[in-house]
Amino acid sequence: MESLTRALRSIHEGHEKIKHTVHTAWRYPLPKWGQYAMGCVYFTVPIVGGWCVMQWAISKSVDEIGARGEKLRHKQLQGYGNKTVIDGREEKIGAGGKYGGGNFAVSGSSAQ
Repeated sequence: MESLTRALRSIHEGHEKIKHTVHTAWRYPLPKWGQYAMGCVYFTVPIVGGWCVMQWAISKSVDEIGARGEKLRHKQLQGYGNKTVIDGREEKIGAGGKYGGGNFAVSGSSAQ
């Protein structure tokens, strides 16, 4: 356990040293093209990273449930909008049904 603590402390000290160097030694104003380039980097990195995460999630969902849901145990939709299946019976839920609630799922703006 002591060696893990020493390793983590060493990593922390190295990180603090790098932060100190970046925020003191390299601190001078960027030219306009540098500001533009860094703005592009700071904008595109989360976009590209998010896209990669979404592609990974899509591939995992295809692996788990299949491209069209063919690996699912229950392949039919059991309830939609303000209806659900409880104990084999289709029941209305939400406003005017079981558990109360508001008219949001299938009503028009006048009922909401």
